[in-house]
Amino acid sequence: MSRKYKFKDQSKPYFVTFTVVNWIDLFTRKEYTEVLIDSIKFCQKEKGLIVYAWVVMPSHVHMIIGTRSKEMQNTLRDLKSYTSRKLKEEIKSHPQESRKEWLIWMFERAGKKNGNNSNWQLWQQDNQPIELWDNYMIDNKLNYLHQNPVNARIVNNAEDYVYSSAADYAEQKGIINVELLQ
Repeated sequence: MSRKYKFKDQSKPYFVTFTVVNWIDLFTRKEYTEVLIDSIKFCQKEKGLIVYAWVVMPSHVHMIIGTRSKEMQNTLRDLKSYTSRKLKEEIKSHPQESRKEWLIWMFERAGKKNGNNSNWQLWQQDNQPIELWDNYMIDNKLNYLHQNPVNARIVNNAEDYVYSSAADYAEQKGIINVELLQ
């Protein structure tokens, strides 16, 4: 990764976004989204990742995160690195992937253009974590994150979107354990 993630105060929550190169709609398949979900859950269990809020959109992910132990930049780096490798395998072996050749070509092309990769790049490298240091910022980013699928017209109500923590904030149970922000 060419740019280090700048998480200055590890005790604060941060809003992060990571995007598929060229904004490719990769997470339209459940199988690909599940790879990402499983990796987030692993990082929660094994790396001390705290997830306060999250949403997976077709081409990008928004999260509000914290940490119990490991530095957030290292956990996020590991999450992105692992999902990139695992999704490469999934794309290549998916029997119904109609865009297989195009996806492989796009990710290999992006990797070859980037000196930090050898031959494959799934995630854009630019990331600017935003420290959430007051309630206004927290509320703003939480609302933005949960309204993303509504604004994209994927669902009418944020809590109906499965790949989001909006249900948790509506006193329901989502698919990833979250610690609610007060």
